[in-house]
Amino acid sequence: MSRGLARAAVAAAGLIAAGLIAGCGSQPARPASPSPPVTAPLGTSLVTRQGIWAIAVMGGSAAAHNNFWQLFVRPANASRWSLVTPPGVADNGGLVAAAAAGGALTVGFRPSQDLTYSPLATSTDAGRTWTPGLLDAALASTPGAIAVSRSGRILALLQDGTITAAATTGAAAAGRWTQLATRTALAASVPGRKCGLAGVNAVSFGPNNDPMAAGGCARPGAAGVFTDAGGTWRSAGLTLPGKAGVQVLGLAATAGGNVALLAAGDEEFAAWWNGTRWTVSGPAAPGTVRALGFGSDGSAWVLGGSGRVAVIGGAGASWQALPSVPAGTQVLAPPGTATLAPGVSGSYDALAVAGSKLTVWRLTGRAWTKVQLITVPVQYGSSS
Repeated sequence: MSRGLARAAVAAAGLIAAGLIAGCGSQPARPASPSPPVTAPLGTSLVTRQGIWAIAVMGGSAAAHNNFWQLFVRPANASRWSLVTPPGVADNGGLVAAAAAGGALTVGFRPSQDLTYSPLATSTDAGRTWTPGLLDAALASTPGAIAVSRSGRILALLQDGTITAAATTGAAAAGRWTQLATRTALAASVPGRKCGLAGVNAVSFGPNNDPMAAGGCARPGAAGVFTDAGGTWRSAGLTLPGKAGVQVLGLAATAGGNVALLAAGDEEFAAWWNGTRWTVSGPAAPGTVRALGFGSDGSAWVLGGSGRVAVIGGAGASWQALPSVPAGTQVLAPPGTATLAPGVSGSYDALAVAGSKLTVWRLTGRAWTKVQLITVPVQYGSSS
């Protein structure tokens, strides 16, 4: 790691007491499931007022540390993508991102090699400049590992299932984080025991700015979505009757509430919560989940095996199948914000990777058309 964000992060590290607070002393929950919890890959896309953002891995072998995670943006009112990965920090471990209500994007770097903590970076100008921050712990390997509220409060999900919070982006930049819960404590709580919580996959904020956490449950039909009401975690009441082993793969906040993507067996579901009640979609079956993400107004997409794609427009909508994406596609980019004019209504971009080259394909009618090629300066043999 060198200069820029890395230097700022190291300086901020001196402000933090070593380690995070130890886990709560609650009695451990009974084993929830014999199989490990399912998490979504890190490749994803999200929409802010600044534009559409996408995270994809490029380069070569992860075993040789030649995999480099990259951040791209298609700014509002633009038709082309740009590389805007925050500089100065090794990103072999992966990137996670979260949007604030005002449009700012916060990016977290997962640890890799000699990097044992997670530097952060925030941009308010579509990635042209970045302000550094620090989380003196390892972010979880899931796209829902960080969340930002309308007031600027930040949640972080750590690799061991601990949830921490910083009051503002300024507090995060100074490394001032407070522990909210551990995975063990959540599993041992009344709602955690009732659902058989096996793991925590995502954090978010509810319509009233209460912290939310989501994961997988072993009890048939129960989906592990919880809200923090004044320090007490309560079930948000999401169920899928007759479905065993429900996993929450993604959880995002929208202007009208929250949207979750669920996996139950070989089917995926979308669910929307307005703070009072849930609306659950019918099932989609895109195969093995290769990537997923959220658009504006509660829309969502899932990229499955053999390039199959399922998209849904929001509460009350039905899943739609898009034409299979071109080979190498890692991420789909949905139609954008109210200020973005993507051209054809309902169009999607498919971002396909081959080594250091990113090809952008745009859905025109029922066909994918190549619209852009970006060559990324990947430094093979280097982790910075």
